[in-house]
Amino acid sequence: MKKEITTPICDFLRDYAASGISRFHMPGHKGTAWHREDAGCALFSHDITEVKGADSLYEASGIIRESEENAALFFGSAATYYSTEGSSQCIRAMLALAAAFGKRSSGGHRPLILAARNVHRSFMTAAALLDLEVQWVWPEDGYSLYSCPVDASSLEKTIRSMPRKPDAVYLTSPDYLGNLQDIRAISEITHKHDVLLLVDNAHGSYLHFLETPLHPIDLGADMCCDSAHKTLPALTGCAYLHLSRRFAELPGSPDPSMVRRALSLFGSTSPSYLLLESLDRTNRILASGWREQLDHCIRQTRICKKELRRMGWQIPGTGIDSCEDPQFSGASEPVKITICASASGYSGTDLADILRKGQIECEHADPDYLVLMLSPSNTQEDLDRLLHVMEAIPCPSPAGSIAAPFSEDNPHPAKVMSIREAFFAAHETIPVEDAAGRVCADPAIACPPAIPLVVCGEKIPEKAIPIFRHYGITHIEVVKN
Repeated sequence: MKKEITTPICDFLRDYAASGISRFHMPGHKGTAWHREDAGCALFSHDITEVKGADSLYEASGIIRESEENAALFFGSAATYYSTEGSSQCIRAMLALAAAFGKRSSGGHRPLILAARNVHRSFMTAAALLDLEVQWVWPEDGYSLYSCPVDASSLEKTIRSMPRKPDAVYLTSPDYLGNLQDIRAISEITHKHDVLLLVDNAHGSYLHFLETPLHPIDLGADMCCDSAHKTLPALTGCAYLHLSRRFAELPGSPDPSMVRRALSLFGSTSPSYLLLESLDRTNRILASGWREQLDHCIRQTRICKKELRRMGWQIPGTGIDSCEDPQFSGASEPVKITICASASGYSGTDLADILRKGQIECEHADPDYLVLMLSPSNTQEDLDRLLHVMEAIPCPSPAGSIAAPFSEDNPHPAKVMSIREAFFAAHETIPVEDAAGRVCADPAIACPPAIPLVVCGEKIPEKAIPIFRHYGITHIEVVKN
């Protein structure tokens, strides 16, 4: 990396806080703490609005643009843009850009997106706002609420069979359980058919910094989002939107002003400078030995997974978490530990309660899984504590399959309305027991993982009812008859 990494946002906020200027501008705390116990906290003095010299996120031409260019160097992208509203903002902007780009050959049709079924709720709201036509990819071997593996050859058959070519293929990788799609093979298919590849990489910002990079931009994706706060040392809400060099060179690809306009459609006009400062500071951290710390974290996580397997706990996934050669058949990301609790006679929530008593808080727990997210900021003491608590839990002989629950029985609901029509139709809330045959208006989903079982505009099938109950969903929004 030839360019010296600067921290222009951090520098500006530090200097502004030290200037002693009288703040006749937002926010109302005026850079000072209200309570005595908060005195000296930089949280207030660095929290500003778009004053002179501070640049403006959606018209960036100064310190924000300089910081984003530094980030682009790290990720090897053609361009990287900051978000202070998480990957949700980036997902919506990414789809808006794909829709606009697709109009060059759409012939007046609504933008068409071919998507793996395990999309985040923000995809659904974007489809409603942008009036996207969505066709789902259904894996041959079934899918679970969390995972929807896409085979490259099957994807090509789907694209060939479609009456018109999709404007983009949309995938989630890694998914909430840590499973990775074969982005390289899939990108070869999408590029062969002149289709954009979009990836929700919210959980995988660190994948670029592996010894063998596995970030979607490295593997051929045209656009992707990263939640910096999920695995990098950034504050909650920090995220990136990346554009690949290939996409940037395509005729008619969006210029920077168009990308910023797309982000501004879904973002506040008051982006947080504390989050922009955090993204700026992350550049400096990534340039100062963080990769070596990541390598150490991966090694320690691998050891931890082996110990948990030795104890008898069922941990799905192979590939890069457990062997030298990155394989994508069931591959899982290297700093996430997913335990299939139900395979050992527990629920994930049971294990989460036990861990909590041992001073451990997990990322996610449901009736089947316990998910633990690690990063270089975790200590060896954290890992030792986890192993100590897990070893003290009686682990019976496997009581069930490690396969995802309902993976073979998950419904393929019939679409009767567009996502937009259903989302903006008159709604009513009914018990799930009465929902069979009704049209879903707003899927009832917990966050995390914020993945819908039935999508807006689909008729709710009878076989979905026990799955709703399984995940604790008792009521659902449906279109009024």
